[in-house]
Amino acid sequence: MQTEVLFSPAYATARLTLAAGESVRAESGAMLAMSPGISMETSTQGGVLKGLKRSLLGGESFFMNTFTAQQDGAEMYLAPSLPGDVVSWPLDGQLFVTSGSYLAASSGVEIDTRWGGGTRFFSGEGLFMLRLAGRGEVVLSSYGAIHHIDLAPGQTWTVDTGHMVAWTEGVQYAVRKVGGWRSTLFSGEGLVCDLTGPGRIYLQTRSQDAFLSWLIPQLPKPSSS
Repeated sequence: MQTEVLFSPAYATARLTLAAGESVRAESGAMLAMSPGISMETSTQGGVLKGLKRSLLGGESFFMNTFTAQQDGAEMYLAPSLPGDVVSWPLDGQLFVTSGSYLAASSGVEIDTRWGGGTRFFSGEGLFMLRLAGRGEVVLSSYGAIHHIDLAPGQTWTVDTGHMVAWTEGVQYAVRKVGGWRSTLFSGEGLVCDLTGPGRIYLQTRSQDAFLSWLIPQLPKPSSS
């Protein structure tokens, strides 16, 4: 699978070029267009229980689509639902991805849901994440642009949980309050995550929760009449 990211970083699209017999598993609704010679199969990818776990806990679709090329050079375009960036990741091991950031992966990558700490009780962010394991290529998306930071051994960065996209398996993480309870509840920052290297972390420049916090009060109120 060859991946080219187009129109980055505001409205990015991934163009995938597949060899004959090559397959890619994509998030439901991610396919924008495809050339002739690609078949599609829809399934829960691991059974009903695994689909429910991924959907209810991981924030992804219950069903996933598998696209298989019937001829060399078949092409397809994938796009996320939110305006933002796309990045391609050559995986050989494990990658942890926050809810909503998975777009697609080649057939050699297994997708599972992993507990990420009790943050949703407080902030709605990051209680569960997806664990991608195996060898192949992963395509991730973000809300806003994607920025990566390579952490040296022992180096720590603190990131708002709503701005996290993914990190490699060598990175250790710990969720905590940004300050005291008053700061956590009223500062607008909520919870943060301390990420310690070695490894790479991907951040998104915008937060869906922050946007909703701004948008919802602007919506028209229902008339009392």
